[in-house]
Amino acid sequence: MARNVRKLKCPPAAVFEVLANGWLYPSWVVGASRMREVEAEWPSPGTRLHHSVGTWPALINDSTTCVVWDPPNQAVFVARGWPIGEARITIDVKPYAGGCVVRMQEEAVSGPAAYIPRVFSDLLLYQRNAETLHRLAYLAEGMYPRNTNTTAHREDAETAEERVSDSPDGAVPVESSEADTE
Repeated sequence: MARNVRKLKCPPAAVFEVLANGWLYPSWVVGASRMREVEAEWPSPGTRLHHSVGTWPALINDSTTCVVWDPPNQAVFVARGWPIGEARITIDVKPYAGGCVVRMQEEAVSGPAAYIPRVFSDLLLYQRNAETLHRLAYLAEGMYPRNTNTTAHREDAETAEERVSDSPDGAVPVESSEADTE
């Protein structure tokens, strides 16, 4: 079983927000190229994502089924990729100071891929899933406002808009800072 671990700079809820949005699946899963349908109750156990794997013109239409959905702790999926087979993917998320740790485990459970010696399949899955977690991190961290200065910048922009509306000529007085003089 291939295991990958990555620290993310966001809370576990941000990871599950990405996982819950089935339309984002090809954005973070390496190999998935497009979404065809997301069942209305996704990610309830038993519901499926209908996606395509590969690149045009060699696309395979298949699906991924949610087996366990326990936010913000664990999600388990079975991904189909026939004629290669099916894989069970377990994503465990645990909080840590400043974010969370995501562990992804994948193993072939049926089809020809299940007969590949683990030493080879684990190496390939490890490399693929390192990139998968990298992409998941981009999405989850991007959804989570880590920098508290972002709010301050928004407030500054709103204050500037108020000053524009109060100014007779629409000009905003420019304030210099140390960063401007360097």
